[in-house]
Amino acid sequence: MPVWHDGGVTETFYERVGGQETFRRLVARFYAGVAEDPPLRALYPEEDLEPAAERLRLFLEQYWGGPHTYSETRGHPRLRIRHAPYAVTPAQRDRWLVHMNAALDSLGLPAPELAEFREYVTRAAGFLVNAPD
Repeated sequence: MPVWHDGGVTETFYERVGGQETFRRLVARFYAGVAEDPPLRALYPEEDLEPAAERLRLFLEQYWGGPHTYSETRGHPRLRIRHAPYAVTPAQRDRWLVHMNAALDSLGLPAPELAEFREYVTRAAGFLVNAPD
């Protein structure tokens, strides 16, 4: 989300947190956790997690004000529709959040940006739950 000042937008959230390098580190750390979590890993049908990691990184970069590569290559995010084929339970949401929050914590972001990012991923993860435990 951009920061507004009298002269207009100065920088986006993406820029404030370090741009692409920060998002690469976040996603790498997150998927390292997913790879070691069999119940959560089962949600990822591809043998190699790299394609999923790339999609998540591109999505997060675009959402937070970075390049629009995600939409240019994949179209509108449509998160609920894209996740509909998978049974996402509250327990899986919680496991996903454990790994995402650990990845966020590893970045050393300033407190306001960390809180904003954490609030977003918590809300988004809850939005994708589509099955009971």
